[in-house]
Amino acid sequence: MPLKSWVLSAVALVGALAGAGTVYALDQAQPGGIVGPQVRAYLLAHPEVITEAMQALQDRESSKLIAAHRDAIVRPYAGGWAGNARGDVTVVEYFDYNCGFCRASLPALQQMLARNPGVRLVYRELPILSDESRTAARVSLAAAATGPAQYRRFHAALYAAGPVSAATIKAAAKDAGVDPARVPGDADAEIARNLQLASLLNLNGTPSWVIGDRVLAGAQPVEVLEDAIRAARRR
Repeated sequence: MPLKSWVLSAVALVGALAGAGTVYALDQAQPGGIVGPQVRAYLLAHPEVITEAMQALQDRESSKLIAAHRDAIVRPYAGGWAGNARGDVTVVEYFDYNCGFCRASLPALQQMLARNPGVRLVYRELPILSDESRTAARVSLAAAATGPAQYRRFHAALYAAGPVSAATIKAAAKDAGVDPARVPGDADAEIARNLQLASLLNLNGTPSWVIGDRVLAGAQPVEVLEDAIRAARRR
């Protein structure tokens, strides 16, 4: 096995260990119990291998979790989606209407959809930042229940209004032609499922993304989203 491949496999095997701990674990993992000078020299010259291996381990664990819950992750709530309804790749965004990084991601998402007509974007409400976030998420689901066009108008209008408040929620709902009092009976259950799945997938903030078998955290440039889309298509 090539040296780099052996090192990547061994570091992934020892999981969360790092630094001197990783070298010790590699010592135990290598046949004969001794880290050869080549391996030690390689790690010193290429410490990024540890990060690369840990990312590979994280992707492997995420892939298992996504596979076990794929339908609940990628199936949109009513009209809570954009792009191609029959897309060959689904990009899932977990977001909060009070999240500035989510708002800042809007141009990248628009560009992604324009450049990738085979992609479906699914929005999953993850109201974790404030009480107003949860109120906004419930009305957002009312918009989704009305239809995808109304959902997208509400989504864009509420983000454009700035920090979420009762007034901005009401104004966005009016703009989208949605009655904010007609919240679906399963809205709270939908939000609870999103929170549960986010915890299972170790999504610690917004925005977070599920693309194919990968989880991405934080605002991402369109190029990173497209790299993940291409990787999903190769699987």
